[in-house]
Amino acid sequence: MKKYAFDLDGTVTTVETLPLLANELGLSTEINFLTALTLNGTIPFDISFRLRYSILKEIPSERIAEIMATVPLNVEIEKFIREHRSECVIVTGNLDRWIEPISARIGCEIYASTVEDGRLNVLDKGAVIRRLKKTVDRVIAVGESFNDVSMMEAADVSIAFGGVHRPIDAAVSTADYVVFDGATLCRLLSALAAE
Repeated sequence: MKKYAFDLDGTVTTVETLPLLANELGLSTEINFLTALTLNGTIPFDISFRLRYSILKEIPSERIAEIMATVPLNVEIEKFIREHRSECVIVTGNLDRWIEPISARIGCEIYASTVEDGRLNVLDKGAVIRRLKKTVDRVIAVGESFNDVSMMEAADVSIAFGGVHRPIDAAVSTADYVVFDGATLCRLLSALAAE
């Protein structure tokens, strides 16, 4: 039995979602800057996400849901996930309640950051993969940024995906494969399933 573990932002989605939310506050430039620094590893993900969360949590939850419901998804990847729902998981540092509209559209299991008793718990992607490996024979991870590296290192097979951003060097050097479009990625995932 295997699991396909996908990053969400910039992998399954065709945009980064937090800058979209920041438009609501007129802070897209600032959040884009933080996001770029995070993607390339200049700022650790947990610190950056805490900063971005403290800013974006001011947006009413209903409005966040409206925005997230319109986030475009990579058509090929979305189709692959729908066809292999029980074998696919999303592993994202994004906040579980923010991405609920995306979760509903995709329909597979999702691991995300949470807020409990007012405290933000930032997801450790590598820890998720290590837990999954205890329940399945093989985990195939797909991501592109610095916070995906721990997930990719822990996986049995890792793929750096450059559908939205060029994968960072650390993701590329960790990856077993590097692909740049959804159709190629899905063909590769299907080929790996046959092994």
